[in-house]
Amino acid sequence: MTNPAESLVALLDLEQIEVNIFRGRSPEESLQRVFGGQVAGQALVAAGRTTDGDRPVHSLHAYFLRPGRPGVPIVYQVERDRDGRSFTTRRVTAVQQGRTIFTLTASFHKPEQGSFEHQLPPARKVPDPESLPTVAEEVREHLGELPEQLERMARRQPFDIRYVDRLRWSTEEVRDAEPRSAVWMRAVGPLGDDPLVHTCALTYASDMTLLDAVRIPVEPLWGPRGFDMASLDHAMWFHRPFRADEWFLYDQESPIATGGRGLARGRIYDTEGRMLVSVVQEGLFRAL
Repeated sequence: MTNPAESLVALLDLEQIEVNIFRGRSPEESLQRVFGGQVAGQALVAAGRTTDGDRPVHSLHAYFLRPGRPGVPIVYQVERDRDGRSFTTRRVTAVQQGRTIFTLTASFHKPEQGSFEHQLPPARKVPDPESLPTVAEEVREHLGELPEQLERMARRQPFDIRYVDRLRWSTEEVRDAEPRSAVWMRAVGPLGDDPLVHTCALTYASDMTLLDAVRIPVEPLWGPRGFDMASLDHAMWFHRPFRADEWFLYDQESPIATGGRGLARGRIYDTEGRMLVSVVQEGLFRAL
């Protein structure tokens, strides 16, 4: 069976069908809509493939306009907005069955030496990832075994995810909980040495748990959901080089939820506490 990390690399390896047009696979899944992190990661691959490769992406801003259909290919059309001396800008439109489902603007910056540096340290000390159980282990501990659907999902999961705080299973456990969550993550296998692949893989992962922070004060993260959830937009700033197949800490919080929308923001650190990436996302929440 193919390693899930190899499957992720293959998913991000787009087919070029014209100079600025690429086609990405969309696996047939039981989900109602295509996973947003997949579309964002593939769109960033398309943008990066139209640059000369010596400028890493430093930011992206994206909107999820329509749900994508699993199993149907997605076409990515790239506009080359700017090729300057230090910055390169690309706009990407994702089209599925003739309809725009997603747009992304990405900016690439030629590396340069800054005159100063500073960063906020992680908000709290957390256990080492190897000392924490995997999500599958926590679920098995609580339920005795994984339900068949979760077992299949766990086998295909390209990232090892370990929650810093143990999963909550009841409404009593979430009562008065702060809207915060932190997870350790890394790809379950090597991703190769292309920096763009690592950036796009982490972009994929950044959409997996971020909206958890919005839900934490309302309902347990696992079990039946009381809300339909959808990502509305996504923004990322890449501060330092990294590898997505090495452990990174994703510290997440939700400063506000109101009017059917919840805002979440995250900071990603390496094991040495160096900040790698900043993320902000808004999600739509509607009671089922």
